[in-house]
Amino acid sequence: MRIRIIGAGAAGLTAAFELVTRARSLGRDLALEIVEKNQGPGRGCSFYAGGMIAPWCEAESTEPIVASLGGEALEFWTRTVPVAERRGSLVVAPARDRAELIQFSRRTSHFTTLDSDGLAEIEPDLAGNFSTALYFEEEAHLEPRAAIAHLAGLLAKEPNVSFRYGVDAATLPDNCDWTLDCRGYAAKPDLTGLRGVKGEMMVLRSADVKLARPVRMLHPRHPVYVVPRADGTFMVGATMIENEERARVTARSLVELVNSAFAIHPAFGEAEMVETGSDVRPSFFDNLPRIVRDGRRLHLNGLYRHGFLLSPALANRAARIVLEDAYFPEVMDEDRGQWRSAQRAGA
Repeated sequence: MRIRIIGAGAAGLTAAFELVTRARSLGRDLALEIVEKNQGPGRGCSFYAGGMIAPWCEAESTEPIVASLGGEALEFWTRTVPVAERRGSLVVAPARDRAELIQFSRRTSHFTTLDSDGLAEIEPDLAGNFSTALYFEEEAHLEPRAAIAHLAGLLAKEPNVSFRYGVDAATLPDNCDWTLDCRGYAAKPDLTGLRGVKGEMMVLRSADVKLARPVRMLHPRHPVYVVPRADGTFMVGATMIENEERARVTARSLVELVNSAFAIHPAFGEAEMVETGSDVRPSFFDNLPRIVRDGRRLHLNGLYRHGFLLSPALANRAARIVLEDAYFPEVMDEDRGQWRSAQRAGA
């Protein structure tokens, strides 16, 4: 069986990994080609991702399916492809926004509530900054670029997997048994209803801040998260803007991000600005993922701001569709509306 995957971001590479793994377990032969228009893997949305594997935090502002599917990512990124650190995540709010924290707690689960002493015990640098916090102990985080490089390296060792970088898949003959389209926003001309939501981020370096896990700070207008990375750097993100400008980072957004990071720890005000960036997240009207089947072509799309969180679950289902003719109404486009209605009705 010949399979082509278009796109070497989180969605495309996890799909490739699941196809290779499942084909091996089933004793099936396949030849897998990964085509990427950029000169290397993970140069799209994956390049600017936060890398938080936080299904229960995300439940605050999404439908239950995101937490349900996202739970699979914890197993994938900590055991199957062990690149994530399972140190949990924290949610805090300034005293004036305590109501936001209470609302967040009512919409989520799998957390414990910490007082100021409990917070100081696990994150000493936040001692005295917040009187209470929500601690999601089972969540994890990863460094997206390192995760993509590791996953691409694993696939490159497979004798039946080939990469073609710097190639537009539209120029190639349609000579495969299956095609998995994982292009994200670039697939907009081919997917009705796909839109882009811009996200901006920055990376700061500070020797004066030590954090072991991601910290989300709630705010009615400018929520922010800070994710620790290597060498004293921190990813600070991310805005959500309803436009489709891919590259432009605005001064206003950077000011908002810096001010919010400063509220988490004042030392961020003196941090070195290492990098800024933005890209467009692919989303449908409900901000939920889809697998859209068109004959022998599958579109894996609509991951919104949950690329690393949702890609393992979509990849697993796509591999089972291709190799086992499975069907998953919770993510497949044809019966999605009926399935969601049934879930709301308790069926």
